[in-house]
Amino acid sequence: MQYKMLVLDMDDTLLTDDHRISDLNKKVILEAQAKGVYVVLASGRPTTAMTAYAKELELDVNDSYMISFNGAIISHVKDDLILFEQKLTVEQIHALYDYSVKKNAHIITYLDDEIISETDSEFIEVEKEITGMAHHKVSSFKDYVDRPAVKCILLQDPAYLKTLENDLKEAMPHLSVSMSKPFFLEAAQQGIDKAASLKFLADKLGIHQSEIIAVGNAGNDLTMIEYAGLGVWVDNVTPELRDKADLIVASNNDDGVAEVVTRYILN
Repeated sequence: MQYKMLVLDMDDTLLTDDHRISDLNKKVILEAQAKGVYVVLASGRPTTAMTAYAKELELDVNDSYMISFNGAIISHVKDDLILFEQKLTVEQIHALYDYSVKKNAHIITYLDDEIISETDSEFIEVEKEITGMAHHKVSSFKDYVDRPAVKCILLQDPAYLKTLENDLKEAMPHLSVSMSKPFFLEAAQQGIDKAASLKFLADKLGIHQSEIIAVGNAGNDLTMIEYAGLGVWVDNVTPELRDKADLIVASNNDDGVAEVVTRYILN
């Protein structure tokens, strides 16, 4: 099979634990693009927290794309053109806030390139570190969030938050709900996930799903792993998902992305 697209989750997949792209991963990704393969970053991150990495990998030079906010936005790296965008309504965001209060979880959303919350949390600090975005703590979340936003994240201790995943899916079946980290439970508009946006982009580019490799590590990657012709986990995948991919490669800290690119694209 000649693969034409490589889709990469970022945190805990492409990036090492200290949020870097390893030299080997960068080298083989540039070589894959030289062979004409589209490389697409697909992340729960906000678009602005992906751009520097995309340009480090020369996705702008190679006319490629990013899928951000877990699929809520698809953008063209070179000119920042948005191809697709789907937001939560204000009513949906306020309902998620009410749910978070009821369930004693923190909640954040994103407006004007800032993280918006009503509370402080060690887990919000993690999101600040990952994204490099400013945190705007407001006195009233519902008063401040008066326009649509792309997604919300509920944050809490992992053991407790895991118990909320199915509960939130049942309480709000009209939303797309997934875990991106053990302490991040993400909610987006119905039908929004990485696979749906990947299909949209692949169709636009005339690429069949059998010609796509997708690499990830967590619950919010599962749909694209199942959609792609070759779905790959890195070895640090969430344990209960290990049997849901075609292949498992080395961990994010051990150049797992380079392993799959070398085996299935360069060779």
